[in-house]
Amino acid sequence: MADKAIIRREVLRKRDAISADARKSKCLSVKEKISSLPEFQHSNTIFYFVSFRSVVDTIYQIKDALVLGKRVVVPKVNAKTRELDLYEISGLSELKPGCMGISEPDLPEERRIDINGVDLVIIPGAAFDAEGNRIGYGAGFYDKLLSRLRKKVPLIAIAFEEQLTDSIHSEPHDVKVHKIVTDARVIECPEA
Repeated sequence: MADKAIIRREVLRKRDAISADARKSKCLSVKEKISSLPEFQHSNTIFYFVSFRSVVDTIYQIKDALVLGKRVVVPKVNAKTRELDLYEISGLSELKPGCMGISEPDLPEERRIDINGVDLVIIPGAAFDAEGNRIGYGAGFYDKLLSRLRKKVPLIAIAFEEQLTDSIHSEPHDVKVHKIVTDARVIECPEA
């Protein structure tokens, strides 16, 4: 099995090479697949990451969820704890450039939400395999966040088909996703 750093670099190179037109079409396909999932339709409070660089765009997904009356929770990097703090947003205007230029909520502490207050998690990653293993971006933010879950919540990764790889070695602290939604398909991952 290839080293995670090598897989990450290769997959990100492929992802970055997707043309703007193809990216737009692929993002629309992912958005449509997510909105048709029972996990999405039955959820009330959804955790979304805010899209950055060449990842699948979540802005339109967030807008649609808000229009449907869903509660939307997004992360903010806490520089002191090196963890993600979560905040409920009522609109995209509540986001400002934050850590590494990624948009984050600029909200008071009383809008903060515990991860156990959500009933669906949409997470990013650099690479995934069909077993639900993921390679993140190296900081461990999402593994730390998801390790705080005390209830079973659907963990759905969104990615371009180019981000799938044959096999990813997982460590005991790695949290597996339950489904991977790409522009081409929905992958049901085996239960961990």
